[in-house]
Amino acid sequence: MTEMLEGFALRLRELRRAKGLSQTELGKLAGLHYTHIGRYERGASRPSGDTLKRLADVLGVTSDYLLEGAADDVAKARFEDHELLQQFHEVERLSDDDKHVVKRLLDAFLTKKHLQALAR
Repeated sequence: MTEMLEGFALRLRELRRAKGLSQTELGKLAGLHYTHIGRYERGASRPSGDTLKRLADVLGVTSDYLLEGAADDVAKARFEDHELLQQFHEVERLSDDDKHVVKRLLDAFLTKKHLQALAR
């Protein structure tokens, strides 16, 4: 089994388990028979492009992440708000001092939201 296929099989299995899905459930959500999921997770076969996209969509990641495991794609995959992702990319270009200010603002806002939720 090639390294890329092994990585794909492992990532698929880990993501499926992290979502709490059985092979049958993932198959249904992606429009596949569970036996296909099993073959992919064992590294016995590789999905077509369309199937790969459906699996990635169900698992909330990019096709690139499923195939190659690029760490940057993990972050992108978890952000559905592309405007917010773009803002974070811009923050990355700021000085360390400015990044610290942004982090403190985010922390304060999230703490406030958490306290509001607890007060309900």
